[in-house]
Order: sequence, then C-alpha cells, then structure tokens
Amino acid sequence: MSHAAAESRVAGASEAQPEALLTFRGVTLRFGGLTALDGVDFDVLPGELFADMPGGGCPAAGDPREGAIRRGLVAPHEARPSGTHWEEERSGLSLLEVNEVVVRFGGVVALDGPSFAVEEGEICGLIGPNGAGKTTLFNCVSRLYTPQEGSISFGGEDLLERKPHEIAGLGIARTFQNLALIHALTVRDNVMLGAHHRSKAGFITSALSLPAERREEREVREQADEALERLGLAELAARPAGGLPYGTLKRIEIARALCQRPRLLMLDEPASGLSHEEVDALRELIASLAKDLDLTVLLVEHHMGMVMKVSDRVVVLEFGRKIADGPPAEVQNDERVIEAYLGAEE
Repeated sequence: MSHAAAESRVAGASEAQPEALLTFRGVTLRFGGLTALDGVDFDVLPGELFADMPGGGCPAAGDPREGAIRRGLVAPHEARPSGTHWEEERSGLSLLEVNEVVVRFGGVVALDGPSFAVEEGEICGLIGPNGAGKTTLFNCVSRLYTPQEGSISFGGEDLLERKPHEIAGLGIARTFQNLALIHALTVRDNVMLGAHHRSKAGFITSALSLPAERREEREVREQADEALERLGLAELAARPAGGLPYGTLKRIEIARALCQRPRLLMLDEPASGLSHEEVDALRELIASLAKDLDLTVLLVEHHMGMVMKVSDRVVVLEFGRKIADGPPAEVQNDERVIEAYLGAEE
C-alpha cells in the first residue's frame, strides 16, 4: 500500500466503504497553550482496529497510522523518535514554561523576572554564579515556594494552582543539593518512596496487609529494582543507605526520582562532591536516561564541563535575572556570561 493510500485509509476517504461507525471532522482540543487535537478529520469503519500506539512507538512510512500522528491524533511527546523525518515535524511545544517569575525574601530579590521554556525531550542546563536564583527557581517549580509575580506552566497547566503534594502526580521529580535520604532504610526502600504518590492502599488496607496492598507493594518493589539496576546499584538494594559513599547516595536519589515515573526530571547540582571519574559517569548516565526513558531534564550544575557537554540548551541566571539562553557553544562565548563568572575589566 502506498503512503498516500495508507493515509487516505485512516482519513476515511475510501469510497468503497462510505458508511463510517465513528466520524471526526475538524476536531480541535486545547489545554491552555497546549494543542492536544489539531483539526482532526477521519473516519473509523465498522470492524476496524484503530490504534494510538501505546508506549510512544512510531509507525514506519506507509503504516496506516502514520497520517493520524501528523494530524494530531497522537500527542507530540508520543511520536518523537530521533533520526527520522518525524524529528523535523516536531511541533516545538514546551513542556515547562517559566514566565517573568519574581520571588522576594523580605528586601532580597531572589528571582527578578526570568522567562524561558523547556521543550519536551530536551536537556536544559540552568547555570549561574552562587546566589543567582537557580535553586529558588527549582523550589518554585516543585511548589515549595510561591512566586509573588509571574507564572509557571507544565504541559499547559498552571503549576501555581497546584499544591506541593500534587506535583509528583503531574510527572515532575527532583533531587536536592543536600541529600534527602533516610539512612536507616535500605537502598531499595528509599527508592520505593518515590512511588508513594501512586499508592492506593489506605491505612486499614496497609495495616491488615490485604492482598491488594501486597500486590501493590510487590509492583513498586519491582519498579524500584528496575531503577536500581539501571543505575548500577542492584547489588546494594538490601543495604542500609547510611554509610554508603557520597557518589552512590547521589545515584540513589536519582533512582528514587525515576521511581516516580516523571516526564520532567529536575537535578539540583548532582555532580557536587563527585570525583572527575564520577562526574563523567554521571554525564553519560543523564544522557542515557533522557534518551532511553524519553525524559525532559532540567539540570542545575556548577560543573561547566559537564553542563556544556550534556545540555541541548543552557539558560544563565545572574542575580535572579536571565542573561543568556541558547546552545552551549553560543552561551560559552557570551560576553555577559563570561563577565558574570570572571568579572569585568575595570
């Protein structure tokens, strides 16, 4: 079947079977600034199996479902393989949008109106000197802080309307500068905490250890073990977290974040305190996680070599203001960035 014929089949243009069971004509659906359906126009015929490709797969050219993706039947993040003509047709929709955010602590202005967007599937580095407002911005996105001005949206939804405990369920996970692990728990149990927001078991169900609760805990344990295996920590699963090397504890935090099943992974200075070899391994790990798990990554880091190598784009803050935003090579040579880090000549 030719490409044109296959697309025509999905659109219901076949004249041999004119009676459709389900008909869509020019359907458009928007959530804020996110367009979920964009002028959908197709028919589903009796006895026809119409798939939306679970798991984010992409059909080969000529597959009848190909036209459905290009007309918006599948969300952009579900049809985004690299190295094909599909990459050229990406909509460029932003997953995270920060707009003129202002945060004040008394007379101190921590964030002074920075605006930027992070696209789906992008690794975005957020850098700046100490006190530039990077972690404050992280705390705003994760709803630990509430800005006095500005807006933050995630997937077209206003994050500032959400409570802190709802953020994980939206698909946002983060790590912290200071380790937030429970040393008395095993490595596996620390990672399992990342899935707490998905737990359906109540107090009575858990206390009685009913079959549903045991099944849920078994599933979460399997997910935690999978995350530990991915990060090379499987042999430490039953060990207490206390007393393990600092670099290992950093990776446990990332494993816990992965157990949340995020769309956006926020890493706050993950390379601090690591050796050169550990930093190189971390850079490769972040790149592989973003690719293999289809993650969007927002990375705060002072290790410039790592940021410039792993990031698709870099945003630079100074005294709470954005002074640069672009590809790593461009940002590295920006005079304002060089001045912020090295100082200006008098």
